[in-house]
Amino acid sequence: MKGATAKKRMLSVVLHVMAWLVLIILPQLLIDRFWGNNNFIAWGFYLNAAIYGIIFYVNYIWLVPRLYLRDKQTVYFIAAFLTIVGFYILFYLINKNLIHNPEREKMITEAFKKLADKKAMPRPPFKQLQVYYFALISVIVTGFSIGLRVIEKQAASEKKQKELEKEKLNSELAFLKSQVSPHFFFNTLNNIYSLIEINTKDAQDAVLKLSKLMRYLLYESENGKTQLTHEINFMTHYIDLMKLRLSNKVKLEVDLPEEGTQLSIPPLLFIPFVENAFKHGISYREKSFISISMKTENKRITFSCDNSIGHSAEKETREKHSGIGLENVKKRLNLLFPEKHVLKIEPKEKTFHVNLEIDLS
Repeated sequence: MKGATAKKRMLSVVLHVMAWLVLIILPQLLIDRFWGNNNFIAWGFYLNAAIYGIIFYVNYIWLVPRLYLRDKQTVYFIAAFLTIVGFYILFYLINKNLIHNPEREKMITEAFKKLADKKAMPRPPFKQLQVYYFALISVIVTGFSIGLRVIEKQAASEKKQKELEKEKLNSELAFLKSQVSPHFFFNTLNNIYSLIEINTKDAQDAVLKLSKLMRYLLYESENGKTQLTHEINFMTHYIDLMKLRLSNKVKLEVDLPEEGTQLSIPPLLFIPFVENAFKHGISYREKSFISISMKTENKRITFSCDNSIGHSAEKETREKHSGIGLENVKKRLNLLFPEKHVLKIEPKEKTFHVNLEIDLS
């Protein structure tokens, strides 16, 4: 992060230096082309450029950030006005004492007088004209420094907003990881414990899958992206472990791609739907079902999950808490795939349907 910030600052400095090189070299080429080696015109131009440059950077570096962008506009405009007046006085003193040319001013005054006599244009006083142009260009330079700073502030605000959204996503991911319920691990360990005496090999396989599940949660899901193959393997292990506590009354259908694609997705995006299905779709008293499927085509993922709704005495209590993980996923999807996903959640009296389509292009 610090390296990227340093590079951006260096780029800003380079752009400023290049702009000033253009302002220095281009006028000199024009002066040489049309006036020859005229030091008076060159020094006059560079004096003006230096004064305007100082006005620009006084505003850009100090006045705008410390006054204008801190809602002190009245104080800013007073300070900017005093800055322009002060530098005009400096410009006048330097011009009068160092590069003053009475003959040139006399020629310009006479030229304006002749034009006025011919009624081609009014005759403005030379000093008044000088003040007018200095004030006009100073105001333009001041406005440019304000605009540049405001744009930079907006860009910084957008960057900060994106960083906050990224932090929010990371916190939501951590929350989702905690949402893969501790009760699941507790129940799974109890099931494995029961399997040890009945079927040692199945118990060993269950422990291996549980370790892979925990490894994914602890390490692989730390990154912002993961391969869809890894996510599918995670869901498969999760489903296999959940099968340990299913009775014959539960019909389970799973259709996940066997050959994972190279698509990259945010981790733990589908597991809340799967967990929700097992949490609320199982009934130990009557027949129930869970159906999970996923299809990929080009860079589009279609995921669906259907389950029955159990009619246990705990149903009302569960419904109060069942939406936490799903609401979390909705927020993540809105941040990760704005206008590139369609999520349909259809709760009915006896069934619960989820369909998610994500466009990764």
